[in-house]
Amino acid sequence: MDLKMPGVNGIEATRRIRAKFPEIKILVLTTYDEDEWVFDAIRAGASGYLLKDTPRQKIVEAIRGTMEGKSFVDPAVAGKMMAQISSNQKQPVSVLAEKLTERELDVLRLIAKGFNNADIAAQLHLSEGTVRNHVSAILEKLGVSDRTQAAVIAIQHGM
Repeated sequence: MDLKMPGVNGIEATRRIRAKFPEIKILVLTTYDEDEWVFDAIRAGASGYLLKDTPRQKIVEAIRGTMEGKSFVDPAVAGKMMAQISSNQKQPVSVLAEKLTERELDVLRLIAKGFNNADIAAQLHLSEGTVRNHVSAILEKLGVSDRTQAAVIAIQHGM
C-alpha cells in the first residue's frame, strides 16, 4: 500500500480495508519516513512499513512474513520510531499489568524486542502454540489487531 494515492490516501484505505476485512494483512511501501505517517499507518492497521528503496529480496521477505503474521518496519524508520516513542512521556508498566498476566507481559516484552513466536518459545521455554495463544490474548486485551501495534504500546509503557 502506498500512502500518497489519488482519491483516498493509503492510511484511510488501510483503515477501510482492515475494518471490512480484518484478516487482510497490509504492508506499506512508500517513500515517506516521517513519524506521523508511520504511526498513522500502524494505527490504521498496517502490519509493516517499508521504504521504496528497500532491496527487492527484503520486500519479498516482508511480504511472506506479513502473510505469516509477522510485522516488519524498515530499520531506518524503526530507529526514528524508537526515538519518537522514547521522547514521549512513558506510561507506567503497571497499567499493562492490570490487563495482562505476568506471562503475557513476558511475551509482550519479547514482541517489543522484535522476537518471533519461535524465538519467544525458546526464550521462555514454551511451545509455539502456547506463545500463539498468549499473543492472541495480548492483542485482544490491548484492543489491537497485530504485533506491531502491541509493540508500540509496550514501548510507550517503557517495556
